[in-house]
Amino acid sequence: MNFYDELRTLDPRDPGRWSTPVRGFFIGVIFLVCAAIAWYMLVWTEDRPRLLAAESDEQSLRQQFETKQQRAANLDAYKAQLAEMERSFGAMLRQLPGKTEVPNLLVDISQTGLAAGLQEKLFQPGQEVDKGFYAELPIRIRLVGSYHEFGKFVSGIAALPRIVTLHDIQINPVEGRGAAFDDLTMDVTAKTYRYIEDDNGHGGGKKSAHAGGST
Repeated sequence: MNFYDELRTLDPRDPGRWSTPVRGFFIGVIFLVCAAIAWYMLVWTEDRPRLLAAESDEQSLRQQFETKQQRAANLDAYKAQLAEMERSFGAMLRQLPGKTEVPNLLVDISQTGLAAGLQEKLFQPGQEVDKGFYAELPIRIRLVGSYHEFGKFVSGIAALPRIVTLHDIQINPVEGRGAAFDDLTMDVTAKTYRYIEDDNGHGGGKKSAHAGGST
């Protein structure tokens, strides 16, 4: 009788009559089952959290690698963008008047109001405010005229080659006898900006002023 036929005819209630090969086979099976259970309880259960953590780290490292790879592939584009930003920053700096140019700029602002047909009632430059690499010069202005003339004045300020911004605009009707229906008074603070590098030979930072007629 071969081993397979012997397994089929075994009496599970009388293992004492089993042959030695059959006993060895079942002892081996029991040993393997016990070893598998012990491995699962002692090794797999303990190592599984480390395996899951390693898989998570692998995913994170893979994402970091892909991100850095994309940045490396776009390095030339980033360099070109940086060069363009530096050119734009230089263009903005050129719009900031030097110390010797400020008086002429004040005249240009005043002349812009007169050219628009406005009457200048107040033109009072204030104290410069240090903003780092540039200084801010506020100018209190009071003008009398019509809405249309105010619009021409604002457009003229925006067209100046230097940066001038308008703030705290207040428009009120002119009171008193003889005032026309469209006679208005505009109180406004104009601000211009000066690059401090002209004073000490170096700038104090890299900020940019916003150009043109904001309110």
